[in-house]
Amino acid sequence: MRGHITLAAVAALAVLLTGCSIHIPADPHGTLDRAQGGVLRVGATENPPWVEVDEGTEPTGSEVDLVDEFADGQGADVEWTTGSEAVLMDALDRGELDMVVGGFLDDTPWAEKGAVTFPYTADGPDKHVMIVRMGENRLLVTLEEFLYEEAS
Repeated sequence: MRGHITLAAVAALAVLLTGCSIHIPADPHGTLDRAQGGVLRVGATENPPWVEVDEGTEPTGSEVDLVDEFADGQGADVEWTTGSEAVLMDALDRGELDMVVGGFLDDTPWAEKGAVTFPYTADGPDKHVMIVRMGENRLLVTLEEFLYEEAS
């Protein structure tokens, strides 16, 4: 009898949640919702050919192109911030950036400060990832879906 009550409670909760505007996975800080139709704040650190930085201009490179395409798909403009890995990862941790790119590898030590995507491309044995703000799982999943489609 107790199993039927539990099952009924789970079913009722599922019905309730489908009628709500709750997104699973969620972004506790609303990053994807804010970025869609708005601005995606991205940090870029120099690591050619993934990211190239020239003073006074927006960064270029293969990851920059991917971020621009991802943002376009979200109806977002990209606001670029350039700097060292340490400076950008601190800004990501504080919520001043939404994601950071720079040719990071899947064994990056920065995984403690940000959520790392699955490896979206390989350069020989090196598997490349991007990093988003920790806990922003809806942004992470949406970015990974985009990267998966790009790789297919």
